Amino acid sequence: MRTNSSSCSQTEAIPSAMEERDFDSTMLAQNLVGRSACFREAMALVQLYAAWSAPLLISGETGTGKELVARAVHYQAQRRHRPFIPVNCATLPDTLVESELFGHTRGAFTDASQAREGLVRMAEGGTLFLDEMEALSPRGQGALLRFLQDSSYRALGGNQLHHADVRIVAATNTNLHERAAARGFRDDLLYRLDAFHVNLPPLRERLDDLDLLVPHLLAKAARQTDGVVRRIGPAGLALLRGYDWPGNVRQLENVLLKAHVVCQGCEVGVAELQRCVPELVQADTTQAPVTPSQSLREARRAAVVQAERRFVEDWLARTAGNISAAARLTGIERASLSRLAKKYGVKARELGSI
Repeated sequence: MRTNSSSCSQTEAIPSAMEERDFDSTMLAQNLVGRSACFREAMALVQLYAAWSAPLLISGETGTGKELVARAVHYQAQRRHRPFIPVNCATLPDTLVESELFGHTRGAFTDASQAREGLVRMAEGGTLFLDEMEALSPRGQGALLRFLQDSSYRALGGNQLHHADVRIVAATNTNLHERAAARGFRDDLLYRLDAFHVNLPPLRERLDDLDLLVPHLLAKAARQTDGVVRRIGPAGLALLRGYDWPGNVRQLENVLLKAHVVCQGCEVGVAELQRCVPELVQADTTQAPVTPSQSLREARRAAVVQAERRFVEDWLARTAGNISAAARLTGIERASLSRLAKKYGVKARELGSI
């Protein structure tokens, strides 16, 4: 049975999660957590660009908080009292992309039994956030480019020209400049979108922020579950610092939520973390001597590399080189385990006879 001892903090003193309409700069500052140099640099640009209406491109790996930054840009500006409309470009069907963006008139196409407003009209006076911009079809890219040129558009099937006061904020987890060079994205659209640009650093480049992020996310986990704020011990925090976090802050948030749920006491420790993510392995520093020239971070990474490789080798050896079986036994996704094996050059066929 879960422990709710008096030594565990309660959430009464922690602000509850706010709905979108209640967002303000204070709440956003509480959610954009970090103090590392690269993170502060990105947040300084967010604050600077929020005051203007030119298009903004936010780049960064999956899970780095691109939508949260887009909301910060919107809710710190004069547009904060107008709509913030998010849309995932991957969900816009190519045949209907113009209708989705700009709306359509009745009878504009076979199934258009009535007129419908588009996303641009819905975002009037506010911000249209286009996530996964790299997934927008060529047809959609052309339609968006025309709108960005003079902020005017026509509903599909209509003749009337409309003007919209909408700020476009786009996000991508790929390098759009490389895509444009390879003819995979319109370079003229990229130049329009890239008026302002914020690149969000991955979590592995700001591991020092874990000291702030972990308590923040554990408090959030408490609000989502039993209301009891659990802390993390030094060993658990050291374990988190030794991981590369391919899923970035989103992955960290999910790991801490699961660890909070399985934790029976007030402190999330190594056991709970490893139960949630077997890839979180404690480094055996006895076999990874630290040289005088190594920094603490370099020494930690060297130890983690050694431990991860040994972890993959051991489990593939136990399963006669069968990655699928090893993935089932460890609880790691097969793709993740395969990626680790490839990373360290561990080939299943070399271990099959062990």
